[in-house]
Amino acid sequence: MKTRSKNIKRIVLLLLMLALATWVATRWNVWFGNPDELAVQPLKAPGHVMLTFGDESEMSRNVSWQCDTVLQPSRLELVCLDTNDTTDIDAEGEVFKSRKGKAAYYVARLRQLRPESHYRYRVLSGGLSSQWYSFQTYALGRDKFSFLFVGDVQDTIGGVANKLLMEAWAQHPEVEFLVCGGDLTERPANQYWNETFRDLDSIGQSMPMLNVTGNHDYFKGIIRRLERRFPLVFSYFLDSKVGDNMVYTLNYGNAQIFVLDSNREFFYLWSQRKWLEKKLLQSEAKWKILVLHHPLYSIKKKNNNLIQRWMFDDLVRQYGVDLVMQGHEHAYARRIGGVYKNGAPAIPVYTVSHCSPKNYRIRFDESFDKFGISSRYYQTVNVSGDTLSMATYDAYTHALYDSLMVVVSPSKAHLVIDLGKDIPENMEFTPDPTNKKDLKFAERIQEYVKSHPERMKTKN
Repeated sequence: MKTRSKNIKRIVLLLLMLALATWVATRWNVWFGNPDELAVQPLKAPGHVMLTFGDESEMSRNVSWQCDTVLQPSRLELVCLDTNDTTDIDAEGEVFKSRKGKAAYYVARLRQLRPESHYRYRVLSGGLSSQWYSFQTYALGRDKFSFLFVGDVQDTIGGVANKLLMEAWAQHPEVEFLVCGGDLTERPANQYWNETFRDLDSIGQSMPMLNVTGNHDYFKGIIRRLERRFPLVFSYFLDSKVGDNMVYTLNYGNAQIFVLDSNREFFYLWSQRKWLEKKLLQSEAKWKILVLHHPLYSIKKKNNNLIQRWMFDDLVRQYGVDLVMQGHEHAYARRIGGVYKNGAPAIPVYTVSHCSPKNYRIRFDESFDKFGISSRYYQTVNVSGDTLSMATYDAYTHALYDSLMVVVSPSKAHLVIDLGKDIPENMEFTPDPTNKKDLKFAERIQEYVKSHPERMKTKN
């Protein structure tokens, strides 16, 4: 009997080990799989030009570009169209070696820009130049401006992100810069970076770009690793990062934007927490906006991103952050997170958004005020005096999908006015009949629709 009992235990243990091995095998690529990188011919002339912000000042700019595989004398030629003054700005260079080749990257730091001015510029390396690009600056100390926000883009090779972004800009020509909530690039490989530059063609050279790190920007592994290429392109991180954390803050008008590097391990996030608290404590901005990739309140699984929430959410509430803009979960959701004693909705407002061809199945957490699935979205944020407005649009139709205002009351309270509750929610979803998860998600959608008929109809 003892021998038989031992054999049964061994068989059970063996079966458990086989089940564990099978499960690990199915998840291995998700945890550790990095796509192969294709070799790309180096640029013979300066290209992949990117205009970003520079230091914490709204009047600073950086311009990064690539050219060849060896460092050459490089500079940026800047012309102020209002005065006809021309300035040459020397560039710093660095050779970056990827898994399948190398390229020389350059950055020129523009720190002498004038407010309310129009500029043309081109970059030069080794005697060769790029085409001319243009941008403008605005008056300092304003309490009126707007910007465009997109969550994950992660476009497929030859995708339509550039078309959608150009249309969004044309629909809202008043926006002054573009903010991306991470995962702008599908994966850290040459072919996907080339697609990112194609996505930003005619945009990233004329509208300052502010991008945060996402999980797709990192190499998978037990310890996550970010390529040096990322801060060489989004070059404000070269000076702003804290340790290995890609953090940054920008003062713009009467607002301050704080950027976190949320795809990190606990001890990195702890150092980011200390940085964020210090910056929030020092901030004198009327409007505070936090941008990070991982939602502090997940719409996929209840316990997702708990470390990020524990690290940052109490600071968001303690220091009066108005708007928390996030990506990662490939749907749209919005949550009003505060309430005053009289029951009035209050900051912070949390949003999750994406502009990617991929859509994820989500759960419909009752703490959220609005959801959107099966499409792509972008947002505009407008500041005007004592009002901050956020509007969300369907990226395909450019129809208004959500809207709210944060208004500073005479008592200095930041009140939230929900203008999106009268706009029907998009709950269209066609499941794959062979996919059990799709079928379960379709059932979940129907349950949500039945329990929230008021969110599905336009109110008169």
